[in-house]
Amino acid sequence: MQIRYVVSTMVFWGREHHLSFEQECDFLRSLGFGIELWPSIRGHDQCRYEKNNWPRLAEATADMPVSMRSRNDNPNLEQWQEQIECAKLLGANLVTTLHSLGVREISEIEDWDFISQIVDIAEENKVKLCIETGNLEAVKLLGEKFGSLRYCLDTGYANLDAKFGFKQYIDDLAEKTVHLHLADNYGHRDDHEPPGIRGGIPRKNWEYLLEALCKYDNDVIASLEMSPPAPDVMIHHAAKFLFDVLKWPNHPKKHPASTGTIYNPV
Repeated sequence: MQIRYVVSTMVFWGREHHLSFEQECDFLRSLGFGIELWPSIRGHDQCRYEKNNWPRLAEATADMPVSMRSRNDNPNLEQWQEQIECAKLLGANLVTTLHSLGVREISEIEDWDFISQIVDIAEENKVKLCIETGNLEAVKLLGEKFGSLRYCLDTGYANLDAKFGFKQYIDDLAEKTVHLHLADNYGHRDDHEPPGIRGGIPRKNWEYLLEALCKYDNDVIASLEMSPPAPDVMIHHAAKFLFDVLKWPNHPKKHPASTGTIYNPV
């Protein structure tokens, strides 16, 4: 099993400026990480995946792993086509929530044709479309209905579900999991803390996750999905827990020229 590590642009929320995207990429690249793009900067409506932005995205993310979070503004089929083609250009997995597919509960899956068209577009463009964990029954149903769909297992969400529990998510989804959202919480709300916080997800659950993933020969993108205020501190904390404590494989290699400090947005 091969794991490549990226950091969600969520880590820059509160700092991000529309002129700082290249610096954010340079910072993460210097630490050996790729980047997971959110569709827009926090507090802004313009979607990054619109075609006029593609050259800038491609240039800034060159030579680094890239993944993308789907638009979450009820995208229509044309907007889905655009963001899937953007994912193809960047060589990115495209992670979608149930909501972005028009689904909130399992009982609401009525427009199979809309979802089917999205899946077909992803297949035509050879883009891995990954359903992020939400309602476990709905996620599994979609995964069974459409063979090419893959799963994004969100550790924070799985830790909050009292009905099914953390290990149930792993047991049910690991075989088709090619994407991870790695975040921690105390079991009350989705805090998006760095993995390994005291009192958060037990170490045995992290170990169970890696053991389950190792049973399958999937290429996995693991995204650190953490909230502000200090990106460099959070990345250091998460990396220390994952690689020094848990001994997860494929430790990102810091670029020799790295200063180890966060770039200031301009």
